[in-house]
Amino acid sequence: MELGTFSVSLAVRDIGVARAFHERLGFTVIFGVEAERWLILQNGEAKIGLFQGMFEGNILTFNPPDVRAIQQALKAQGVRFTLEADETTTGPAHATLIDPDGNTILLDQYQ
Repeated sequence: MELGTFSVSLAVRDIGVARAFHERLGFTVIFGVEAERWLILQNGEAKIGLFQGMFEGNILTFNPPDVRAIQQALKAQGVRFTLEADETTTGPAHATLIDPDGNTILLDQYQ
């Protein structure tokens, strides 16, 4: 099962402050719009998303090539989703689930 690129999506209080902090750690913005309160940053292979006011808590994010195939495989194993991708469609979609410790996992196919 190919989960794709991994990143952590951080719920931040102030996008500008968060950006400045992570840039000091060596991250650079590779995508996003600060005025829209979301940015994707990268340092080597590590990626983080900064999101202000979009969700509560932090999220483990994977960008699979086919979210629907992963969803079907996990459902066949008894995994329950909190939000399912529409399996009658193709292209960009996302699904979410919660791990046993309450962490949100986002499977986000953006292409």
